[in-house]
Amino acid sequence: MVVAACSSSESPSPGATTGAQAGGQPGGDLRIYASEPAFLLPTAGDDEPSILVIRQLYRGLVKYNKDTGKEENDLAESIESSDQKNWTIKLKTGYTFDNGEPVNSDAFIRAWNYAAYSPNAQNNAYFMSRIAGIDEVSSADPDGDGPKTAPEPKAKELSGLKKVSDTEFTVELKTPFAAFPVTLGYSGFFPVAEACLKDAKACNEKPIGNGPYKMEGSWEHNVGVKLTRSDTWKGDKNDAMADTLSYKIYADVDAGYAAYQAGEIDVMYTIPPARYKEAKAQYGDLMYEAPGDSFTYVGMPMYNDNFKDKRVRQALSLAIDRQPIIDAVFDGRFTAATGFVAPTFEGFRPDVCKYCKVDTAKAKQLLTEAGGWKGGKLTLWANAGAGHEQWLQAVGDQIKAALGIDYEIKVNLQFPEYLATADAKKFTGPFRLGWGPDYPVIETYLKPLYGTDASSNNSGYSNPEFDKLLSEGDSAADTAGAITKYQAAEDIIGEDLPVIPMWFSKVAALYSSNVDTFVWNKISDAEYGKITLKQQ
Repeated sequence: MVVAACSSSESPSPGATTGAQAGGQPGGDLRIYASEPAFLLPTAGDDEPSILVIRQLYRGLVKYNKDTGKEENDLAESIESSDQKNWTIKLKTGYTFDNGEPVNSDAFIRAWNYAAYSPNAQNNAYFMSRIAGIDEVSSADPDGDGPKTAPEPKAKELSGLKKVSDTEFTVELKTPFAAFPVTLGYSGFFPVAEACLKDAKACNEKPIGNGPYKMEGSWEHNVGVKLTRSDTWKGDKNDAMADTLSYKIYADVDAGYAAYQAGEIDVMYTIPPARYKEAKAQYGDLMYEAPGDSFTYVGMPMYNDNFKDKRVRQALSLAIDRQPIIDAVFDGRFTAATGFVAPTFEGFRPDVCKYCKVDTAKAKQLLTEAGGWKGGKLTLWANAGAGHEQWLQAVGDQIKAALGIDYEIKVNLQFPEYLATADAKKFTGPFRLGWGPDYPVIETYLKPLYGTDASSNNSGYSNPEFDKLLSEGDSAADTAGAITKYQAAEDIIGEDLPVIPMWFSKVAALYSSNVDTFVWNKISDAEYGKITLKQQ
């Protein structure tokens, strides 16, 4: 889950040069704070810890400019269409995977087909849903957790993907989508080697990438991932400034912060909320801050009978006073959410959600109209190791005070297991999740989270009118027309509340005095490959 439209930076350490391009020198081992990734295969990795590694191992058709957030061709020579439905993609030549395989048309077609084919159960299958033939390569489990299994899909490959030559292929979409090229910078669209898919499980442990770095050894789960500069990378040499990238995996962010304090970490893309003031005071010259657009929300498990009535969801949201929580837990740094799209995005509107400002009288009224709360003790879920306990308890306290609903918090699952619980729709109560947009279009805040059967729709929400408006936005002739439709879709979410918006973050990252130049990208967060270290 990458971040779009927050400030970018090339921030030097005190006395350092002003940017990697200007004065930074290659070399050294960059030690990176990390959480355990869920996957290292582009077709599967859709969580932040995974993507932060995948983006160094692989590269795709498009990248995002670190300063403007605009898409730029990376491995693509051109991406063109005359009708926004049929696209021709031409590739630059000379790029290879680490094993010598060419990064050609087959590499992209192979990856997208593998992601889309539902028996492969890839998390990024959803991102192929606009391509013609997706229905034929997909099939649904008829009884969920029951004994039946999904039938074999009618086809194994997307009919909308056609190879023209080694350096050219075409993509037919189900319907026109003007922003299609913008989406292709998301890591789920990266190419995959043929050898990788012959043993996807092994490739997930020791990826065969095509990016500026390659795997050194295998993934040491819950310990670390070590990357070394690839000698086959033909792209910008400034994409691989450090000799090695050492992702050091910690069970929780507090342990990572302690390691930073001990001089064992060079970059932390996040810090413990409770330690912000201390970190700011002690490491202010080594802290990078910027407005963020990562969205924190409390999801509603609408597959649970207790949450199917929207008045219950509305009442819970009205019981929460966001600003005091932000002030007490996050030192006032975050922006209380009154909608579902980040304030930094084109198309943002304030106060889309009528139930996002505290009103206990209205909350009680709505809950009474819904027949009261029948679910017993409310279980509030969050992933372990990320410092969510304090604010989640504050939410529980507010709900209990306003509505008389007792609660408990459940924060015992590490992120990969927590995501698996979310995907399996096994939460028994409201659940904390976050979302960072995948590309700089407001649709990225809407369709992936609330579209029917979308990959990150963990609430189980479905509304045909919402889906229809998104499709109309996709097919709009221009950006203004698309935004109007997407905003109408957001209005529906603001009434239905499949999730309770909480806040939009502010970036606070730390780097060590060993760092010469720290680089932050508007779309993809810390650009580890571009960060330079002081050379002895």
